[in-house]
Amino acid sequence: MTSTQPPGTHSPGPRGSGPRGWPLLGNLPAFARDPLAFFESLRDEHGDWVPWALGPQRNVLVSRPEHVGELLGAVESTFEPMELGWAFHQLLGDGVVVARGDDWRRKRALVQPAVRPRQVRSYAATMVECADALATAWQEGDLVDVHREMAGLTQRIAVRTLFGSDAAGREAPISAAMATAQRELGAEFRGVTLFLPPWVLTPGRRRMRQAVAVLDREIEHVIREHEAASKEGAERDDLLSRLLAARDEHGGPLSRKELRDESITLYIGGHETTSTTLTWAWQLLSGAPGARTRLREELDRVLGGRLPTYDDYARLPWTQQVVKEALRIYPPIWLISAVATEGASIGGRPVPAGTSVWTSPWSVHRDPRWFPDPEAFRPERWDADAPHTIPEHAWFPFGGGPRACLGARFALVEAALVLAVLAQRFHLDSGTERAGVFPGLTLQPKSQVLATLVAP
Repeated sequence: MTSTQPPGTHSPGPRGSGPRGWPLLGNLPAFARDPLAFFESLRDEHGDWVPWALGPQRNVLVSRPEHVGELLGAVESTFEPMELGWAFHQLLGDGVVVARGDDWRRKRALVQPAVRPRQVRSYAATMVECADALATAWQEGDLVDVHREMAGLTQRIAVRTLFGSDAAGREAPISAAMATAQRELGAEFRGVTLFLPPWVLTPGRRRMRQAVAVLDREIEHVIREHEAASKEGAERDDLLSRLLAARDEHGGPLSRKELRDESITLYIGGHETTSTTLTWAWQLLSGAPGARTRLREELDRVLGGRLPTYDDYARLPWTQQVVKEALRIYPPIWLISAVATEGASIGGRPVPAGTSVWTSPWSVHRDPRWFPDPEAFRPERWDADAPHTIPEHAWFPFGGGPRACLGARFALVEAALVLAVLAQRFHLDSGTERAGVFPGLTLQPKSQVLATLVAP
């Protein structure tokens, strides 16, 4: 098995020269205009190791899978998480995604048990039940907004698995606030606002504050309900109950703010990323009749018209491959970054302390060296006997190393089970033209994805 480059593809080397930038702004204008195209241009025109500037900040983009693996594996040793600005901190607080050092290790130990595979098994029935309710409400011939439908579905799943079914009435304000937060976070990250001090309240930052205030209020309400139910002896099996019961090695619980921060983090992981993954999967399937046929045949063979269970997940390899290929072409988390500390190096090359090292799942996943014809939707890439070996760390939609996404298993199982439920009853025909992308907190469709519901 090899991972050699396909013949005739571009082979950028580690030349180390970067793009010219503007005084003071560096490469911010190009990055802000289209960060996805910018990262691809760095890879194609300047190599696998590219210095570039984001305003006064000095950065390096790495694009080789082995360098990606080094970067992801060295966070918490010779690299540390990068500060991603005021808006990012407003939304996620000091949750496990942004915590560092001993604080990160403590929080990870408290949160991880709630999303282990045996816990995900207990949430699978909720995933299937919510998907089946949506399929029952759909009618053949209806025109639906795929992203809105998938967002509503994964939101119901997230609210029920995270907060419990009694929080269902709080879906609307949470969803509206999260949509605003995501939009403003993306706008700030790609603009000069990223470099403004916290006390400068732009209109976007005011909208962000208002959205976060709504999220804080709604989550506080749910936490109080859980605490009241616990005092009355009620037993719950949702994620928040597990977080409330978690204790660190000293017997200490998560604080009120920590509960809020981890709830937001798990909500984004269980809702935002999965809804976009499913939206892209449906659109990709719409333009791939062969992949749809193979999906239908697998569902008929394994399920025979019944609803799937958690145990069926392992019996649906093609369904899993459809999800995996959608995550390759449209990774929800489209960039990862870390800051070098003393002694950092990648590929044997020293990285000066304070340098921000970036990698982009978007550009690495679309590199023809690792994925021939990278724009094409080909779930068969992931067949066990596929002729082209995919290098380790060429696919990393959930990050990797010690700080890999805790909710990856939850998201993969949810996407596959939802796809299995809905695809048995409908083909979502959105044509063959793909929507544009908007890189916010996650990679969102830039416009509506409208599809006609067709019996398969």
